[in-house]
Amino acid sequence: MTQAERTLTLTITCPDGVGIVAAVSQFLADCGGWIVEANHHSDRTTGRFFMRNVILAATLHGDAAAPGGLENFVAGFADAFAPIAQRFGMQWQLSDSARRKRVLILVSRIDHCLVDLLYRWKAGELDCELVGVASNHEDLRELVQSYGIGFHYVPVLPDERAAAFAQIDSLFEELRADLMVLARYMQILPASLCRRYPGRIINIHHSFLPSFAGAKPYHQAFERGVKLIGASSHYVTEVLDEGPIIEQDVVRIDHDDTPADLIRYGRDIEKTVLARALKYHLEDRVLLNGQRTVVFR
Repeated sequence: MTQAERTLTLTITCPDGVGIVAAVSQFLADCGGWIVEANHHSDRTTGRFFMRNVILAATLHGDAAAPGGLENFVAGFADAFAPIAQRFGMQWQLSDSARRKRVLILVSRIDHCLVDLLYRWKAGELDCELVGVASNHEDLRELVQSYGIGFHYVPVLPDERAAAFAQIDSLFEELRADLMVLARYMQILPASLCRRYPGRIINIHHSFLPSFAGAKPYHQAFERGVKLIGASSHYVTEVLDEGPIIEQDVVRIDHDDTPADLIRYGRDIEKTVLARALKYHLEDRVLLNGQRTVVFR
């Protein structure tokens, strides 16, 4: 990435009100910031306001766009922006495109989501650092290592689950990961781990949530005779399959389809839904709105 391409992304959540967009836009203009993308959403049911602005770093005053200068700018930005943030009760975050988010993937034996993510990452579709893949099985070691990515075998035995997830937690910290992606990781994370990383664990569930949560959702869908099946990618919370949904998609089925057909159709949806959700998160397009999300596509 060249200095001319470098951007900063400012995301904001706050109580809705008059003058928010004007205040933020004027502040950025006073900093010399050229806004190249702007997204706003007012949620009238919750009274919350959501904003995302992408700014060309090279247009900012001072040395923010120079190598090593962003840290100083961010510190100064926080101080300068504080009166506006306090006035409107804002929660905000400033991200630098020069710092790629660090992602740890968890997977079991089912490999289609992992294969898809690895390909998209290699092709440059996912702007992140894949810092490792952890699994409770050894099956995918060779695949992962063929991409030059570290593979971490962490078995999850029934009587040693706490130790296994403590190891996952330590690995996440040691790798300085920003995000954990469950790419068909067939284990339920402990509540303590979910609480520790709110909004930082993404899962793919092979069902159009909230329908058919839990195990074997395609078999559940078959038994109910549904005509659409889908997949959902969501942030993980301590309540199984009930975290805020980021992305979903569906495919039509009919009476001739068997549970095996549903599973086969579902694989394609799962891959694309997870990849889109991850991409949205990496680009700071997802803002939490209680149990829901605002996704600026």
